[in-house]
Amino acid sequence: MKHGIRLKLLAINVPVVALVILVLWLVLDTLAADYFSVLMKEYGISPTDAHQMFIHSVHRYLLGTSIGALVLGTLLSLPLIQMALRPLYQMIKTTRLIARGDYSSRVRAASRDEIGELAKAFNRMAASLERVEQLRRDMVSDVAHELRTPLTNIRGYLEALQDGVVPPTQETFQLLLEETLRLISLVENLLQLARADAARLSLDLEETDIVELASRALKKFDLEFKQKGIQVTAELGEAGTPVPADREKISRVIENLLKNALQYTPENGSILVRTEISGQSLKFFVENSGPGIEAKDLPFIFERFYRAEKSRSRDFGGTGIGLAIVKAILEAHGGKTGVESAPGKTLFWFSLPLGDSTQAISS
Repeated sequence: MKHGIRLKLLAINVPVVALVILVLWLVLDTLAADYFSVLMKEYGISPTDAHQMFIHSVHRYLLGTSIGALVLGTLLSLPLIQMALRPLYQMIKTTRLIARGDYSSRVRAASRDEIGELAKAFNRMAASLERVEQLRRDMVSDVAHELRTPLTNIRGYLEALQDGVVPPTQETFQLLLEETLRLISLVENLLQLARADAARLSLDLEETDIVELASRALKKFDLEFKQKGIQVTAELGEAGTPVPADREKISRVIENLLKNALQYTPENGSILVRTEISGQSLKFFVENSGPGIEAKDLPFIFERFYRAEKSRSRDFGGTGIGLAIVKAILEAHGGKTGVESAPGKTLFWFSLPLGDSTQAISS
């Protein structure tokens, strides 16, 4: 089975050589033999015996030369075929390793021909599978960690209530309710993250007014802003600059950014929300006051379950999923997102392409 392709490639030479032999054979039997007979007659020599000797000699040398050419061609073809098929054999070996769970294997892609391009594409696929598997492992570990803490707290309180160690007070039930709501929030965020991943394959694009969506989101959080004494400034400009986008998913993006700002803005702080047109893109900004984010944490702030200050994030109810949802949805739209931070303020932004550029990306 291993030598099947090699034998097929070698067999390609056989019909070619056979066809050449057949053509030469017929040519020699007709044209060359006739020409030889003419020469014999011209010089007065009996052509019968000489003709047969000539034909037999030609056939013998032709067969010998053809067999030698076939053997030589096979010997020269073997290393070339082996060199061409080596990446394919490596791909077979690597595929088996990947099937067993080893995603680190790669194929050596030294050539620049079609086989080399195939090997490079195979390596990109293997790297993508490795990243997906690592994300899956990290996600399972992070979800288990996130679920364990509130479940442990709920179990501890319930056992304490059952044993009579903790009295069934209003405060105890409030703590249990908070831990339950924390679990519900985590499950809801995971569901939103799954939907954001699915958005890469399915977007319901329509002309969407970002200013309108931002205004509605600000009204939704208005009470919570007032409860913390946060001053909100909106510089949204005029409505009427639509972008091709999935209305529901972009609403989720804006709400997640506002919720993130609400969580990490201190009491009596400030939040600035604004939009602007930059070239062929519409940009949306959410800037909030606060201690800021350290530079070492900025490259990872949109990663799933990543939190710059884990203990502080738990106090604020963060799970590290909201910004990952933002990134997934925007990448599905062909947009971009980013963060800038300095002591005293943090700025999150995203951009969406306008008009035909977005339609070209979606198509």
